[in-house]
Amino acid sequence: MATMNISLPDPMKAWVEEQAKSGRYANTSDVVRDLIRREQIKADKIANMQRLIDEGRASGISDRTPRQIFEDVKAEFERRKGAA
Repeated sequence: MATMNISLPDPMKAWVEEQAKSGRYANTSDVVRDLIRREQIKADKIANMQRLIDEGRASGISDRTPRQIFEDVKAEFERRKGAA
């Protein structure tokens, strides 16, 4: 594992140390790793949502009514539920 030195303002340093002392983490490095891991997951989710939005926008405007779309989604849900 690589080592990295970071500088934090005193209030942030105190917060990280308190998190480590709480017993939830073994040490301050675990706190920082967890924060980074959570940010990576969040960034991946945002990127996936953006990809889905881009795909939706690129697909154009549907000529189906909202009711037809709802019925199609409902049928797909029921199909998947029955397959599980």
